Amino acid sequence: MGYHRAGFDVDGCDIADRPRYPFSYHRGDALEYLARLIDTGDIRRYTLVHGSPPCQAGCALTIGTNNSQGWGREHAQLIPELRGLLDASGLPYVIEQPNGNAPVRRDLVLCGEMFGLGVLRHRAFELGSWATPQPPHPRHRGYVRGHRHGVYRDGPYVAAYGSGGGKATVPEMQAAMDIDWTDVREELTEAIPPAFTTWIGTAFLTCRQGVLL
Repeated sequence: MGYHRAGFDVDGCDIADRPRYPFSYHRGDALEYLARLIDTGDIRRYTLVHGSPPCQAGCALTIGTNNSQGWGREHAQLIPELRGLLDASGLPYVIEQPNGNAPVRRDLVLCGEMFGLGVLRHRAFELGSWATPQPPHPRHRGYVRGHRHGVYRDGPYVAAYGSGGGKATVPEMQAAMDIDWTDVREELTEAIPPAFTTWIGTAFLTCRQGVLL
């Protein structure tokens, strides 16, 4: 949605069915789909590629709480394969990941507080074949509401992941991230606020015009 708001025509791909996705959509393995676009030359129809591979292999929750408690399972790390395809595409690209130890460059880090949102949702972005300056990161106004390590704190932000322990309700997540096209909890917990990609898309288009934002 953020890229759409920045002025892009958007095509999406996901291995799961996403009937609420508001733009052109292809269901399938995203790596296979990208490889096919490259092999056929259809990739040249596009200007920019954004990849958000599964984050479980390197996100802070998996490598921290889950590992310490013996929870969860092994997860595949798809970023190296994705990056190889993106480099082969010849197009500028963005790879998005949450905080953690995922093997991405932190060329850009965005936070909900930069946009006055009700979530923090820190995300790192690797930028391929283009660059833009890092915007200032404002001081957080307080805690994320909910329980953490047995202590409950109130605050101006909601936790848009999981359930229980003071986590956000579906309507709270929708309002906090400015997302109204889905009310599916799983999709909301995996989403990034469109304000992030509106900023990125605008920065990219400005850069393409020869001026860095």
